[in-house]
Amino acid sequence: MALKVTPLSDSALKAAKPKEKPYKLADGEGLYLEIMPTGSKLWRLKYRHLGKENRLAFGSYPEVTLVQARKKRSEARELISEGKDPSHERKSTRQAQKVDGLTFETLAREWFAYNAPRWAESTTYKAKLYLENDLIPGIGSRALKSITRPDLVDVVRRVEARGTLNAAGKIRQWLHQIFRYGLAKGVVESNPATDLDVVAAPKKAPRHHPHVAMSELPELLAKCDSANINLLTRCAIHLLVLTAVRPGELRAAPWAEFDLDAATWTIPKERMKARRPHAVPLPKQAVEILRQLQPITGSYPLVFAGQQNPDRPMSENTINKALRVMGYESRQTGHGFRHLLSTELNGRGYNKDWIERQLAHGDSDGIRDTYNHANYLEQRRGMMQDWADSIDVLCNGIDIVALQSAKA
Repeated sequence: MALKVTPLSDSALKAAKPKEKPYKLADGEGLYLEIMPTGSKLWRLKYRHLGKENRLAFGSYPEVTLVQARKKRSEARELISEGKDPSHERKSTRQAQKVDGLTFETLAREWFAYNAPRWAESTTYKAKLYLENDLIPGIGSRALKSITRPDLVDVVRRVEARGTLNAAGKIRQWLHQIFRYGLAKGVVESNPATDLDVVAAPKKAPRHHPHVAMSELPELLAKCDSANINLLTRCAIHLLVLTAVRPGELRAAPWAEFDLDAATWTIPKERMKARRPHAVPLPKQAVEILRQLQPITGSYPLVFAGQQNPDRPMSENTINKALRVMGYESRQTGHGFRHLLSTELNGRGYNKDWIERQLAHGDSDGIRDTYNHANYLEQRRGMMQDWADSIDVLCNGIDIVALQSAKA
């Protein structure tokens, strides 16, 4: 038979003094006040659920009064009678309250922090740019559960209205990923960003990066050498022609990636679009340019250190702006040199795999790409030296076709 407990009174609670060890004052039905040596008085409820003894905290006295503690006990006992664990119910309620107040900005920033280490530098930059400029200003303060598909369509429509359809496509993709991340965390019950592509603005005709014909390259390089542009910019344009790397890979290249004695530039996977390391063979003409740059930026981490802040790379607009100054607006971009090399070397009959590896492209055959890890470095070294030499030959006014025929 259970012992009968005399209910507590406020006077008894106020009179309770701390002792060397914690002790309890019981009120009945599992409710008691625990007095700590520090003087704190804490309400607890002892109960059993599924045969296991548990404790539930109700707060401290006198902040939680005797009447309030008894009310909490009654509520907990009612849950127990329904077969529920009051401790688990409390956690669920707190989680629901937390989720109800969770904003899009909080989830989006958590999603970004989780994914950024896995992305290429260019992807991280663009995702952050669109988050800060479009998504967070548009719906950042909204509670996640209040955001509907029409809200997201409005966000994307504003981006499309600027004529930046590629950016709008990226934003649709990232919205979908952010809400998928929320689904996995259990903070949203559905993904309102699905099927946004169904109402996307019609795509414009694909616009490839413009590039001049091979026959026009000598004139372009001559204008580059005589134009009123910074020496680093001039060298960057020449190196893009000689290596066919992406402009972003060149701009952010640290000196530590270059082994000029071995004539090899090794870009780590973290800086590559395909997230795999890329070895770039350097023709002797490229090595010569880099050696000329060493006295200028060799004391800085970056080869193309920014003029205002040498710890940051040259601006991404610098190269294309220089090409416009030279008179090549809509005719040549920094990225377009990759297309020029691809067109020319494929036309000369070089091995397609060598060319695609030089451009750091994956194989269109996904399975083949997974298993084909050859980087063809030595074959590409010969190919790229031939490429650089053919440019010198063309700039010196010699017929490349005739020269190739003579070699054959």
